[in-house]
Amino acid sequence: MASSSHRGGAAPYRYREGLTTRSGTNADEIQLRIDPMHSDLDDHITGLHSQVRMLRNVAQEIESEAKYQNDAITQLQMMLIKAQAGVKNNVRKLNKSIIQQGSSHVMHVVLFALVIFFILYLLTKMSHR
Repeated sequence: MASSSHRGGAAPYRYREGLTTRSGTNADEIQLRIDPMHSDLDDHITGLHSQVRMLRNVAQEIESEAKYQNDAITQLQMMLIKAQAGVKNNVRKLNKSIIQQGSSHVMHVVLFALVIFFILYLLTKMSHR
């Protein structure tokens, strides 16, 4: 059975399992009348209650998993920051070492080149005699 009341041109609310709509004083208000003849309404309420409880448990599991993953991400970020600081320090030390030893290496290369040029000079002088 359909209710004869229409609100704002919407389709009428239909009678279903003990619930019917009543016309209210406010157009935005919906009033329900529960027919006590349908005893399975209690079963539906109990079923809805258990579903709400299951949804609450799922929400709590999701919350705990989100907290766990957030903690893991925070730990990974801290490890990354520490690793970046360590790499930065090692690069600084390496640059200092290259700068300190680089000048002595350049000096060795220049001395080696002078020795080679001197030997070549002597060889060319000997071969022209």
